[in-house]
Amino acid sequence: MAVARVTELKSSSKKSFEAAVKKGIDRACQTLANVRSAWVKDQEVMIGADGVIEEYRVSLMVTFVLKD
Repeated sequence: MAVARVTELKSSSKKSFEAAVKKGIDRACQTLANVRSAWVKDQEVMIGADGVIEEYRVSLMVTFVLKD
């Protein structure tokens, strides 16, 4: 039986929520071994003085299996 751990991370993108998720997953896979799933816990946007969205941010919960 495997034992998994869940860790939270935040990621951002100037393009979209989807790009922020991909960036976060890519980075998690560089650092963590055996990444198996992730889900978006929260989303937010940063809005500039001109009322335009400047950045998309996501909080991800990433699940990875611990080595034996």
